[in-house]
Amino acid sequence: MSRLRLLWIAVFLGVLIWSGIGPKDFVTWCLEVFPAVLGAVVLWATRERFPLTTLIYVLILIHCVVLMVGGHYTYAEVPLGEWFRETFDGSRNNYDKLGHFVQGFIPVMIARELTIRLNVFNSTAWRNFFIVCFCLAFSAFYELIEWWVALLSDEAADAFLGTQGYVWDTQSDMGWALFGAVLGLLLLGKWHDKQLRDRGFVSTG
Repeated sequence: MSRLRLLWIAVFLGVLIWSGIGPKDFVTWCLEVFPAVLGAVVLWATRERFPLTTLIYVLILIHCVVLMVGGHYTYAEVPLGEWFRETFDGSRNNYDKLGHFVQGFIPVMIARELTIRLNVFNSTAWRNFFIVCFCLAFSAFYELIEWWVALLSDEAADAFLGTQGYVWDTQSDMGWALFGAVLGLLLLGKWHDKQLRDRGFVSTG
């Protein structure tokens, strides 16, 4: 097993175990951490058949850490968000906005790798348009999940939704995901292309 894989596993399990020790709200912790655990299972199952670039593995780990930290404290009470709120005299803890930014920034790169390697599109413009739309649709679907949780469980709803009284919370969440997706493509596209070529996942010709 490579050192990178061992490090990935160690960081993931370390943060997961920490996040599960005395979380603020156990139901919220389960809801927030489940996507990270599911993602790790999928990565493990496909590690030999469909390995990814190092960049994508690192990005997925970052996303998992963001989810697990948010699950431990609930997004409205993460200390980093509180520090930013107090430092910049804000009215709310905006760690959830970081989470939704990441929800666009990282999935767009995962979708980019899959669509390139599976040769889904012949046009770069159409590929970029599709994967940004995919991330926005994914963000909207996540908002629906939050709504369903709110309907099913009044007790967990406030902690999971994390609206903090902000009337435009749902729209801003999707806006941050869209911004993250576009920025991800702009900042990481060339670096990603190099890794795809170096690993022999795409033609260098």
